[in-house]
Amino acid sequence: MSKRGTLLFSLGTHLHLPTHELASSGWEVLVANNLLDARTIIRDRNLQTGMILLDDPHMTTLGNIEDIMQVSNCMEWIALLTDACLQAPVLCRFVAENCFDYHTLPLDAERLSVVLGHAQGKVALKNRVTIRSGSFRDNELIGESPVIQQIYQKMRKMEGVDAPILISGESGTGKELVAHLIHQHSARGKAPFVAVNCGALPAHLIQTELFGHEKGAFTGAIQRKIGRIESAASGTIFLDEIGDLPFDLQTNLLRFLQEKTIERVGSHQSLTIDARVIAATNVDLEKAVAEGRFRQDLYYRLNVLNLRIPPLRERAGDIELLAMAFLEKFSSQRKLSSRRFNQQALRCMNLHSWPGNVRELINRVQRAVIMSEGPFITPADLGLEKRAATRNLLTLEKARDKAEKEAIQFSLLCHRNNISEAARQLKVSRATLYRLMSKFQISA
Repeated sequence: MSKRGTLLFSLGTHLHLPTHELASSGWEVLVANNLLDARTIIRDRNLQTGMILLDDPHMTTLGNIEDIMQVSNCMEWIALLTDACLQAPVLCRFVAENCFDYHTLPLDAERLSVVLGHAQGKVALKNRVTIRSGSFRDNELIGESPVIQQIYQKMRKMEGVDAPILISGESGTGKELVAHLIHQHSARGKAPFVAVNCGALPAHLIQTELFGHEKGAFTGAIQRKIGRIESAASGTIFLDEIGDLPFDLQTNLLRFLQEKTIERVGSHQSLTIDARVIAATNVDLEKAVAEGRFRQDLYYRLNVLNLRIPPLRERAGDIELLAMAFLEKFSSQRKLSSRRFNQQALRCMNLHSWPGNVRELINRVQRAVIMSEGPFITPADLGLEKRAATRNLLTLEKARDKAEKEAIQFSLLCHRNNISEAARQLKVSRATLYRLMSKFQISA
């Protein structure tokens, strides 16, 4: 019988265990008495289980144990505890929150072997249901819905060119993240990405923030200031909430887009700046143009390429995927490995309309990780127990339209917008497909 490996981490203890007794059950126990050896063994042997020996509650350093637990997210840990440790509330809480199980000393090899086998089985099960997008990173756009797949496709095209981009979408949908990803994968990716929130700056400061100023240009200008556009030279300037830019400053921005030149406040010298412009808005700029609040010529200059980021409620299937990713992130930060959503929480999240979009989802999951008591996160932890019940469910007609739209979008994506192939796969005529595309406002 081939032996299964498991780690025994026994930092700062003089207690010797008869671990050789586990060998008869098919376990090879690899002992580490310091952090470096433990890390090396975990990485070299690709272990799935580990044991932590806790024999003295007054000499145990939980920080070191947490460091070892974070070496591999795939491992399950069993705590080996003395009776004295079981009387220590801090240790008991740590074990309850971070360990698969615990084993009371003295060591019972037969019983411990069964526990290790169950832990290894759980690791195998977790590997089968791992989040498909892999480990979550802050600069990653997560989603597998047809609308997000279309966003990916458009982003790849925009990364290869240098034209201005206008990103639209509701607040909290991730417009800045998308802008940063486009910059990161473009030829300018190693140059600066400078973000400016036009709606957050006082009107009297926007001009100097964007274009900079010379020393003595106004009272208080004691030295030259480099503006955001100039600091983005060779890179990308991201203008968030561009619809809030004062009308008189829109002329200056238009000049930069047309001529690639700026003038610092208090200077008459033109500076040539090579920076790509990506703008974002959560308001209808066409309506703002019609109402005279936004320059039409600037709108056309910014809107060379456009990208609409869909609200979370339109991203069928992505809510649970995103929630799991944020849960993994925040649980890891708090060093809690056992938190998970119960089925009612998942149902409530899928029924919620998410007016704050992804930003709201992040907020609710983070709060739930902090406030939840047990291993399961409930609707109450998310603050959704009342809101979910009030959301209107889809009628059959709306549900059918929603399904048809997503099927058409996904088919067009799979066939690279080839109408004939998509119609053949959907088993409808080209005329019917064109009619449905017009009905659902789908552009090829």
